[in-house]
Amino acid sequence: MSSPSAENQSRSSSQSSPSPSGARRRISGVTVPLFSLRSERSWGIGEIGDLPEFAAWMQRVGLRLVQLLPLGEVSGGETSPYMALSAFGIDPMFISLSAVPELPPELVGEALGEDVEALERAKRSARVDYDLVRRVKGRALRFAFDRFEREHHAKQTPRAAELAAFVKRQSDWLPDYAQFRAFKDGFQGIAWWDWPEEIRQRRPEALEGLRRERARDVLYYEYVQWLAHTQWEAARAALRDKGMEIMGDLPFMVARDSADVWAHQDEFRHDMSVGAPPDQFNTEGQNWGLPPYFWAKMRENDYAWLRRRCRYTGLLCDRFRIDHLVGFYRTYIFPENKGQGGERPKATFDPAEEPEQREHGDRVMRAMLEGAAETGAQLIAEDLGAVPPWVRASLTALGVPGYKVLIWEKDDVVFRDPAEYPELSVACFGTHDTDSVVVWWESRDERERAGVLDLPQLAPRRQEFGREFTNETHRALLDLIHGSKSELVLLLVQDVLATRERVNTPGTVGPENWSLRLAAPPAEMDRDPQVQGALERVRESIKASGRG
Repeated sequence: MSSPSAENQSRSSSQSSPSPSGARRRISGVTVPLFSLRSERSWGIGEIGDLPEFAAWMQRVGLRLVQLLPLGEVSGGETSPYMALSAFGIDPMFISLSAVPELPPELVGEALGEDVEALERAKRSARVDYDLVRRVKGRALRFAFDRFEREHHAKQTPRAAELAAFVKRQSDWLPDYAQFRAFKDGFQGIAWWDWPEEIRQRRPEALEGLRRERARDVLYYEYVQWLAHTQWEAARAALRDKGMEIMGDLPFMVARDSADVWAHQDEFRHDMSVGAPPDQFNTEGQNWGLPPYFWAKMRENDYAWLRRRCRYTGLLCDRFRIDHLVGFYRTYIFPENKGQGGERPKATFDPAEEPEQREHGDRVMRAMLEGAAETGAQLIAEDLGAVPPWVRASLTALGVPGYKVLIWEKDDVVFRDPAEYPELSVACFGTHDTDSVVVWWESRDERERAGVLDLPQLAPRRQEFGREFTNETHRALLDLIHGSKSELVLLLVQDVLATRERVNTPGTVGPENWSLRLAAPPAEMDRDPQVQGALERVRESIKASGRG
């Protein structure tokens, strides 16, 4: 959720500082949304069961980590993984239906009825068709749940006991999530602040009565999360056996209409919205419409909700990126109500002044680090955009790597040498919010491209490279980024394959955002000579860099 001003990195951010933890393992990984994966078994969207096959494909070229976008359940009508119904849980869209015992292949037709053709359209679609996917997967999951309830829950079988054990293990978030989803269904999808007052305000007797009334739907949402987490544990174990890590993504905020804001109303501000300060791209700033944290209240319980959130994310991932890191030091907030005469409300930072921001940010980050440490997970800071130098100094002192995005690591057209990036950092060509390296290279003007070619690794060969992105350009740029001092290099899957697709274009809304799918399953793509060539260049570059 970084601001478009991410190119404006401070000079101080490029200075190398020693890692507080000593020597670190240098590896390379691939960034790919889970929804982008494709297999013969998947239902029009990448699924949890597709992850081991994709990871094995990437492992063959020397990549040792898969970075995913957030996994939380996307709000209805949304496609952005940064607009979630909960900070916890896995979107049921990612469940591999082919691995659900209650849905054997011979019953898929019965489960879907007239939606069988919709499933085939979803599978054939070049992009993720969220409406179709939600419809067919929702119908299939309800069918599977009906069978589970009849054959296991009603008879209290060992499989039913497994679900009960899962619910008990996840008791710090699952009850709120399952009740929120069940209640929301019962209220025809309206926002929680429009629910009846006694439910909106979570009065115990009213909640207990509605829980009993909606018990079956509550059980359904527990069931789908159990399926998702069981599959996730299996996929993660398969990656671990291959020596592959999973890197997750912790969004800065959740949607206002979410289980967390409803369940912890006093820890969020309902009179304000989160955004970003003005810059040369957005002279009035950006209002994201998300509810800010009520930091004063959260501090009273030592940021317990944030600690739980980091612990939970660490149960899913080996390390994870903290989205919009600067917001945890100073949150830019807009009043919800317009001023007199309808003028734009004045935004401000919370906390307001730098000394308080420093002290507050250190406290919050330590709480998050301690939460992640309960599961052994590592944090990575998305410290892009207008970030004060003292924030990066704080991260370095805490041992948290930040980002070095090559396309923004420059002063005018003088690019900073990746070989001088701090060891405690993540180097990449771009993020899910940028063009692929192919499009970036070919869209530069001659002056900026010349700036890249002035880097010492490329200068001796500058005559070999023109505007066209060739195989030689691909290999040279791969060598450039892999030669960085950064402990971790992340390549977009488009950068690995040397393709032109984009995951998201910030500031725009449309079907091209958050819907990228790989052209084919890995085994099929392997037969494409262009794919083979791109993968071989990646393999050779990683080997030459000594990463792994």
